[in-house]
Amino acid sequence: MEPTQLFELVIAMFLAIIALHYAAHRLGLPPSVALLAGGSLLAFVPGLPAITVDPGLVLVIFLPPLLMDGAWAIALARLRRHMIGIASLAVGAVLFTCAVVAVATHLLFPSLPWAACAALGAIVSPPDAVSARAVLERVRLPRRLQILLEGESLLNDASGLVLFRFAVAAAATGTFSAMEAVGDFFVLALGGAIVGLAVGATWAKLVRRLGDEYLIIAATVLLAWISYLLGELLHVSGVIATVTTGLIASWHQHTVFSAAMRMRGTSFWTVMIFLMEAAVFTLIGLSLRDVVERGGGFATVIATMGLPMLAILVTLVIARFAWVFGSDLVIRLCAAFGLKHAHPIGAGGSAVLGWAGVRGVVTLALSLSLPETFPGRDFILVTSFAVILGTVLVQGTTLGRVIAWARLAEPQSERARLTMSQAEAALAQAQLGIVQNLAYDADGKLIHPQLLERYQRRATAIVDYAARTEHYMPALHAHFDVVLEAVATGRRELIRLHRAGEIDDETLHELERDLDLEELSAISAKA
Repeated sequence: MEPTQLFELVIAMFLAIIALHYAAHRLGLPPSVALLAGGSLLAFVPGLPAITVDPGLVLVIFLPPLLMDGAWAIALARLRRHMIGIASLAVGAVLFTCAVVAVATHLLFPSLPWAACAALGAIVSPPDAVSARAVLERVRLPRRLQILLEGESLLNDASGLVLFRFAVAAAATGTFSAMEAVGDFFVLALGGAIVGLAVGATWAKLVRRLGDEYLIIAATVLLAWISYLLGELLHVSGVIATVTTGLIASWHQHTVFSAAMRMRGTSFWTVMIFLMEAAVFTLIGLSLRDVVERGGGFATVIATMGLPMLAILVTLVIARFAWVFGSDLVIRLCAAFGLKHAHPIGAGGSAVLGWAGVRGVVTLALSLSLPETFPGRDFILVTSFAVILGTVLVQGTTLGRVIAWARLAEPQSERARLTMSQAEAALAQAQLGIVQNLAYDADGKLIHPQLLERYQRRATAIVDYAARTEHYMPALHAHFDVVLEAVATGRRELIRLHRAGEIDDETLHELERDLDLEELSAISAKA
């Protein structure tokens, strides 16, 4: 394919992404489902060149920034609080699922070597960070379940990658050591965490000295790939390195970013992540053609592999449910014996957690990276795609209904001590305190009466609002509706003045930015 044709194909893919996202919005479908289905259909359009996905390149391009984005947005305090539960899912559930799938595969194909069965288990066992994000964006979960799923999706890729590498090595050499695998996993994880700490600390020091906000934004965007590639170069976990770096950067960004830098950087990063997530699902769909051709065509795949693929998919789902419900039972027993920190999530929470294991890009990339001579490669490849398709199309579209059925409630222990209104009142009191100190000169003369009066009035109003939020809510919404109408009217007048030649471009952009900030503030206050 000519370079120009490749570029045209990429542009066409992004246009298709916009169309598919719009269709998903209109039809009320998860965007991941529309993108995966649309990409699968596009793969068989006559005249369209076959898309061959390079698994290593896909992981390097897409996985680091998507992991960084998840780590950047995760609640660090809740991550620490629920680390045992997250580790149970990210390590325990992956190991258990891998073992169960390996046994089921060997029962279906006794002639297939155990290493190949374990490789399939390692490929399909870790739920995908991208797929999890795509599903969780459309549903509302209690904070504990949200952090368990987010934390699992960030860390379980490391477990799956280690298992996969050992399974492939065992197939090539015919030997396998469980103790060596466990030891290597901890070395890789610890080494990745050290690399992530070093990269994150270096970034925090560097951005304070760069000075230029565009340089800082660029350095922050590159941070994901730097930590991942450095981790892989040093033969430790690039996944853990990236997640650790993201957590450190997220912690420091509140103090090293200015307001303008945060707004611009967030806007750029959000669009980039949107396009990357969408491209991942589209590429998975486009790779269907290559997967089916490797399996001998649709008819051959369905006839020879249909039932075994379905059996593996069902086994995969059952294994996750067994681990989640089993873990919750252990927590219940611990609570019954008086362990204070043991808090089971209940049958409803376990059902949601079990049903949320959606697979995606990591599963596809690992399956495609298998050597050509690997035993059972065609079956593993087709089954991996079937698992992605089944979990995204079935679990991804029904998770919202499962959550509604479960009727989950937020435990009191997971609720923040202060509400949004109470936090705003605390901020207003702190601001008033400093204004009261600076409103007078050295001789005690009031030099900023209007500023002092403004902050006193604001603090009083916010404290009163925090105490009677429900009483003020209707009036508050009506107030900001008027503000938004005033902003819209001001914007129309601003554009009229510019089009009439009354003001220049600099004035237009400056006043437009002020109106934008006022509009964002009003929308945020109404939420």
